Amino acid sequence: MSRPADHVAAFNRAVTSGDWETFAQRFAPDATMTFVGVPVGPFEGRTAIAAAYRENPPDDTMELVEDGAELARFRWSGGGSGTMVLRWAPDGAVQALTVSFD
Repeated sequence: MSRPADHVAAFNRAVTSGDWETFAQRFAPDATMTFVGVPVGPFEGRTAIAAAYRENPPDDTMELVEDGAELARFRWSGGGSGTMVLRWAPDGAVQALTVSFD
């Protein structure tokens, strides 16, 4: 499984289980998460990322429609699509995630 596919699978598990703390552990301690065109974030650090998911949890799962090493296109289960740009830490954790919606 590719890194983006693994990340999406973990995201979908968090959506269905509500376990955002485990999902947040995928991020490096000093990771950043940014959304383009959405008035939320950016979030700096794993603690802030975990809090963001805990306080405003997504309720749609996603499906990859294009899977690249650092660029992945996705489709929400509730409709709509977007792009994730992922940068990886040497240990495989997510160092930076930028999400934009179509």
